[in-house]
Amino acid sequence: MKRRPEARRKRILPGEDSRGGRGGPAMKWICQPRGAAHDTGMTLAPETAPGGGAPAGKDAVLIVDDERPLLAVYAAALEPHFEVASATSVQEAEAILRKQRFKVVISDHLMPGGNGMGFLVRMREEYPEMQRVLVTAYMKPEMLLRSVNEAALFRYLLKPISLGELVKVAQEAARLHDVAVRQSAG
Repeated sequence: MKRRPEARRKRILPGEDSRGGRGGPAMKWICQPRGAAHDTGMTLAPETAPGGGAPAGKDAVLIVDDERPLLAVYAAALEPHFEVASATSVQEAEAILRKQRFKVVISDHLMPGGNGMGFLVRMREEYPEMQRVLVTAYMKPEMLLRSVNEAALFRYLLKPISLGELVKVAQEAARLHDVAVRQSAG
């Protein structure tokens, strides 16, 4: 028996409508980048609270990725659970961090103008309780060693990543942040 194409797991690629024109829960989809970073006008629009902001009381997460379509998909997956801010560069992320505190930062590794690993190493020094997650397509042994020794990553995620896994990792990282804050206060 053949499966209908719309019943298969959808891969979201730059330039595609993330819902495939069919709707349905984005949490079951997988994100995979392809080609150079560019804005393709993807139409995934997350639901927000009245006034456009996230409901009060949500943990804050910062996501950093130079690929706007992936950034939009990651934000849409996280927004039901977190207050999400996003940045398309390391410099933009650093400016956001000067204005707001976050429990978790999730950063892509390879970006123009600075890499995610170096950014996360600096964030460990400046914001030690903030949990750090690296998203990468390549994890070489040297990079793994550096991620443990220098950035003290909470976790790294290899592309393509499951959106369900992204949410779960962010939730676990936010809980660890709370534990670290309580330990440093007591």
